[in-house]
Amino acid sequence: MAKVKLVFFIIFSFLILLTACQTVSKKIDEKTIQEEKELSKWLNKPESELKIVYGQPDKIEFLETRNRYYIYSSKKYNITCVRKFEVNPNNTVIGFTSKNCF
Repeated sequence: MAKVKLVFFIIFSFLILLTACQTVSKKIDEKTIQEEKELSKWLNKPESELKIVYGQPDKIEFLETRNRYYIYSSKKYNITCVRKFEVNPNNTVIGFTSKNCF
């Protein structure tokens, strides 16, 4: 009887852990989609508006195509969030990437 209870306890514990992992994964996916929607609003907007909302970038990388990346980084819960906006020579945002921003 004790072995049966132990087996049920192990199975029950496994199911709880599996459900918890799926919940966390689902929340991260939802936050990622929300982040992409928010950042996609910046496409074809002027660089000046980006700087008004986000401030001066933490780093600027110049590309061979004369475009540049404005890199904004922040830290929350020991996780570094990095957002990169690609700006063309006409000072228009033409792309973005986001890493660990949830």
